[in-house]
Amino acid sequence: MRRVRAFFSVVLALAAVVLLAPGSASAHPLGNFTVNRYAGIEIAGDRVYVHYVLDLAEIPTFQVGDRVRSRAYPARLADELELSLDGKIVPLRVVERRVAMQPGAGGLETLRLDVVYTARANGTELAFADRAFADRIGWREVTLSARDGARIDAASVPSSSASDELRSYPEDLLRSPLDVSVATATFAPGDASGAPPALRAVDARKHQGGGFEALIERGDISLGVLLLSLLVAMFWGAAHALTPGHGKAMVAAYLVGTRGTPRHAFMLGGAVTVAHTSGVFAIGIVTLALSQFIVPETLYPWLTLVSGLLVVAVGASVLRQRLGHRRAASHDRREDGRHDHDHPHDHSHDHDHGHHHDHGHSHDHDALTSKGILGVGIAAGLLPCPSALVVLLSAIALHRIGLGLALILAFSVGLAATITAIGLVAVYARRAFSRLSLNGRVVQALPAVSAVLILAVGLVITAKALPGVL
Repeated sequence: MRRVRAFFSVVLALAAVVLLAPGSASAHPLGNFTVNRYAGIEIAGDRVYVHYVLDLAEIPTFQVGDRVRSRAYPARLADELELSLDGKIVPLRVVERRVAMQPGAGGLETLRLDVVYTARANGTELAFADRAFADRIGWREVTLSARDGARIDAASVPSSSASDELRSYPEDLLRSPLDVSVATATFAPGDASGAPPALRAVDARKHQGGGFEALIERGDISLGVLLLSLLVAMFWGAAHALTPGHGKAMVAAYLVGTRGTPRHAFMLGGAVTVAHTSGVFAIGIVTLALSQFIVPETLYPWLTLVSGLLVVAVGASVLRQRLGHRRAASHDRREDGRHDHDHPHDHSHDHDHGHHHDHGHSHDHDALTSKGILGVGIAAGLLPCPSALVVLLSAIALHRIGLGLALILAFSVGLAATITAIGLVAVYARRAFSRLSLNGRVVQALPAVSAVLILAVGLVITAKALPGVL
């Protein structure tokens, strides 16, 4: 008994260390998928300068970093930037280019590209449109200012950058980043040519260890360190399962509504593990092989929609079965009452009839739970964690595919363990209440109420996913 207690003490202590450890502060503040853009337009004397910045997070850097770093890229990028003066599109000429790489999450890098373009300021009306990476999520910002004798009379965008030209993103806007890609203005140019804007130095992001992604960055590791890394990955998976959006209420309600057993809870955990691991590999394949046709981050709203529809289907099925069982039970009670009135002394027949009814009733519950277990498991594990995708891409980039796959599987097992534990709590709590003398309508209606909860959760998930796919 003491050894068991000592084991759990060590496990809890390790869990506290892992969960309280600093997160991967090296990750891009707007997320691993983002492509962030800034266009600073300056009318300097009789010249127009466009200081254009691309700030690529880890995954787009992995995908297109080589192309963006090439010397020919700024000229190709100019084709995506449309500058019009008095209604006529003017060509942009490259003045200066600078590329900076910074360490990101999981051993991957982030990329920043600064390009200064110029054109002659012939006219008094300006229009600008940024069409680069239009299908990628991220920060979009445009500013417009004047100097060296030029003057802005009216502009649709501010003169200063809220993100310090993508150097420091405001924390209060991280969840709803700016999305400005066009600008218009009326201006008066100056007489002499103004100097191009100077490119400021970029401070390196502070790189800190910690987090699930950091596990793949370790050097040569021993067997003991490998086992510890897998255990830590499991803890990160368990912690990730406790964050919003992983179907915890749905799993508990499902097992209560279908009178699930501990075996069903473990089956559900296994389904979550398979669904999450498969989801990571599927997104990884899209990122590596199909990114020219499918943008990986656009799959998340669709996966959310599929998850929501699965939950709705499961909830509707459970509710239909529960209502059907209640009607059947009410009919059986009426039939038993009439049977007892006609044959008050045939106790053996009543006993056989009741035994046969209970056996069939239990079989219906098992069939119902087994049919829905796959749908619930897929719905709870379908959305892969972006950190797991970073680990997969890092493993490929660092040629440590075996370690990456093992860490992802351990992460998924940890996630599933938390879901399974929640399911077991729901099962045993329902059993504990069933032993009490609580025969009121509320307790009897609990399975149907649980089914309604599943249906409500599915409708909410579906409603949140629709704006992202329409």
